[in-house]
Amino acid sequence: MNREVTMINSIKQIDEYKRYRTKKTIIIILLLFMVAIASVLAINAGALGLNLYQVFCAILGRGDETSKLIVWNIRMPRVLAAIIGGAGLSTAGCVMQNNLRNPLASPSTLGISNSAAFGANLAIIVFGAGRVGSTSLDAVAINNPYVVTTSAFIWAMVSAMVILMLARFRGFTPEAMVLSGVAISSVFSAGTMLIQYFAQDVQVAAAVFWTFGDLGRAVGNEVIIMTVVIGLSIIYFLFRRWDYNAIDSGEENAKSLGVHVENIRLGGMFVSSLITAVVVSFLGIIGFIGLVPPQIMRRIIGGDHRYLIPASALAGALLLLVSDTLARTVISPVVLPVGAITSFFGAPLFLYLLARGYRNK
Repeated sequence: MNREVTMINSIKQIDEYKRYRTKKTIIIILLLFMVAIASVLAINAGALGLNLYQVFCAILGRGDETSKLIVWNIRMPRVLAAIIGGAGLSTAGCVMQNNLRNPLASPSTLGISNSAAFGANLAIIVFGAGRVGSTSLDAVAINNPYVVTTSAFIWAMVSAMVILMLARFRGFTPEAMVLSGVAISSVFSAGTMLIQYFAQDVQVAAAVFWTFGDLGRAVGNEVIIMTVVIGLSIIYFLFRRWDYNAIDSGEENAKSLGVHVENIRLGGMFVSSLITAVVVSFLGIIGFIGLVPPQIMRRIIGGDHRYLIPASALAGALLLLVSDTLARTVISPVVLPVGAITSFFGAPLFLYLLARGYRNK
């Protein structure tokens, strides 16, 4: 009798687990389908009216030369940058929230965005990477984008390494790491203001223009670099998915399961910082993509990182893709800063999470 009861309970548990996996798999497939649809609509959207048939023909290489030029040289890199950058920032935010045990954690928590902005300002103003254009359409532009990108990346990684070294050698708690990020962010913001104070008007305008965030900056080489870095980083996160699940249950429980919490946390924060540095240095500052999608997916799909990491990546890609499409079409042909659109989505959720946290206390 006891054997029969045990067998029945085991069958029920297996069925429940299958339903558990099926539900989450369906959500991920649905997100993938939505990203595909949003990508086609994003390629189709623009000042030059192309219908879906022309877009599909251009993608297959069968359209006219104008359509192929617009789709492959202008719109496709932008769409790929949105998908890759959104997936990277969202996944980085997901891991940071786990490692820091803080639902408000995101790539900007460590001050990486502000340090990258400092690096960009340094290149534009001090190294002369900003210039004045000859017409009203390019009155303010970046003269040497690779210098700006390199400088932004170097300073972003400097801030990340400082915080990681403090955490490593001083034994910082997750809360202290967040506060360190706030302090470093303030330092780099002050440095940016000082640089702009002594700059010419056009140089300041070019620096501010860079900070808006623009997916149109990414071309073939930049997209390839982001794809390689973010792809390998997501693979690393998936490889550590069980460790992140253990950390979610508490540090003591994770240590009892043989998880080296400090090493996992430092590794996760370093890779997340690397993702953020690469995306920000190529695309500029794009806020809240690291906060909104992981929080939404955690409420829909749960805290199992086997499913949460890919779901967050797809949700981040979808949100940034939709935001950029809106930025290009709301008052076309004027293109709005995509960072402003994502902030409209993210700021209300940030306030909601903050208020909820205080209510829970």
